[in-house]
Amino acid sequence: MPLFKKRTAGKPGEWYYCLEHKKVEEGPECPAKDRFGPYASRAEAEHAMETARERNLQWENDPAWHDAPKGRDED
Repeated sequence: MPLFKKRTAGKPGEWYYCLEHKKVEEGPECPAKDRFGPYASRAEAEHAMETARERNLQWENDPAWHDAPKGRDED
């Protein structure tokens, strides 16, 4: 018997989106490395991939992200 069991931690009413199974979970059921969340509602979790796409676009179009680090010249 292992000394420590690997368990996912979560509370009822917290919703997650599992990246591996491509489904919404309450709990969570899958390991943290495979999920987005927690979300306050099932509907928010259902739109997790859409939310991630929107945030990625905002990040990619952020002018501060494309700046060269201070003290270094861009080639």
